[in-house]
Amino acid sequence: MTVALTTDELREVTRYAVACAEAALPIFERDCADDARARAVLDEARKFVDGGNRTKALRMAAFDAHRAAREAVSEPAAHAARAAGHAGGAAYLHPLAKATQVLHILGSAAHAARAIELDGGSDFVETAQGLAGPIVVAVLTRYPNAPGGGGRVGELIRSLDASLRT
Repeated sequence: MTVALTTDELREVTRYAVACAEAALPIFERDCADDARARAVLDEARKFVDGGNRTKALRMAAFDAHRAAREAVSEPAAHAARAAGHAGGAAYLHPLAKATQVLHILGSAAHAARAIELDGGSDFVETAQGLAGPIVVAVLTRYPNAPGGGGRVGELIRSLDASLRT
């Protein structure tokens, strides 16, 4: 079974993911000051959001941000880099009606929330709810509920998923 998605909807989902990742980016840049990979993927994702194509550069920048997460010097910085990587990955949301695709929509928000939480900041889930516009919610509701598992990040995804569906 497939989910109908337009390029404009993919852009809105990516815009949302970028906005969420940007909230945690200062954590990564503070802890990994010499590493530009998290910022680079957000720059590439913004090009798509602003009307560009989904490019190999965007896909590679997303992979690079995930590598930066594995190499980060702190757990909050690692989650901030994952949030950025997921923002790049949001542009590649698949039209497969599978719960795992919800991670493409909400992964950036959940990792940003975890980074902020670990860094002693406020609850970002409520902020992430406010950042999700009607198009993001409409796309999300075409997919099954978020899957189980995933530790604390999985809990944050399911919490955000449930709140956006109501």
